[in-house]
Amino acid sequence: MEKSKAKYQGIIPAFYACYDKEGRVSAEKVEELTAHLVEKGVKGLYVGGSSGECIYQDVEERKLTLEHVMKAAAGKLTVIAHVACNNTRDSRELAAHAEGLGVDAIAAIPPIYFHLPEYAIAQYWNDISDAAPNTDFVIYNIPQLAGVALTLPLFKEMKKNPRVRAVKNSSVPVTDIQSFRMEGGDDFVVFNGPDEQLVSGLAMGADGGIGGTYGVMPELYMKIMERYQAGDMKTAMEVQDEATAIIYAMCACHGNLYAVMKEILKIRTGIDIGTVRRPMPCLVPEDMPQVEKCAGMIDAAIKKYC
Repeated sequence: MEKSKAKYQGIIPAFYACYDKEGRVSAEKVEELTAHLVEKGVKGLYVGGSSGECIYQDVEERKLTLEHVMKAAAGKLTVIAHVACNNTRDSRELAAHAEGLGVDAIAAIPPIYFHLPEYAIAQYWNDISDAAPNTDFVIYNIPQLAGVALTLPLFKEMKKNPRVRAVKNSSVPVTDIQSFRMEGGDDFVVFNGPDEQLVSGLAMGADGGIGGTYGVMPELYMKIMERYQAGDMKTAMEVQDEATAIIYAMCACHGNLYAVMKEILKIRTGIDIGTVRRPMPCLVPEDMPQVEKCAGMIDAAIKKYC
């Protein structure tokens, strides 16, 4: 496996679930969204995670999405496939499928609901990794949703697996990025997860970012990274503040954040990837003024900084 960090260094949107009018996964819409993000110039795509509504999709739907992302990406992007299900068998099936498609890496959250001991979580992740023996493995640390955190003892245990290449760190304490970077060593990759703290994550040594709001305003996050790398912290922070204000505004709707972002995507680009899958709440008519306001905020920020 290639040890260069270059393919992971940059802005990697978390790919949105794409549905037709009947709520079925749409291969056509998956390819349309992928092509759009390729055109925007992002570094890669993180497919099948929270933004992909993974816990509400079955194995075949997740396979279908990844197949058509890979088809449309055509080797132009780094692709990380999140393959975790709440059981080892299905997770291994998705891992093997992802490797067969030639993804750059697979990723997995820990099992949710039951509070498993750390040795069981390590076994789960290693079993998934073993199903894709030629592919990098990314640990997805999101304790506020998974209910369990990646501790340093668990991280050290996982580092014994040579395929463990990165952590997607979505925990709130930005110092976790520092801890995983220091313990991981020079070749290890750490991604910033919380979109509101990309600048802070980069300052702590993150190699890039994977984010759920990146797909609806990739220009702003690419500008943050560009300005940070150029040493222009003032502008990087200004753009971060704009992006964060937009996130808070999007969260002010009745509908789920992903429903809001899908509607904004339709308003700004004409790409219609449907709404969210129940039980996540869809938009209500009263949301539309706020959604349109958010779309305008994105347009204004891009015009100002990009």
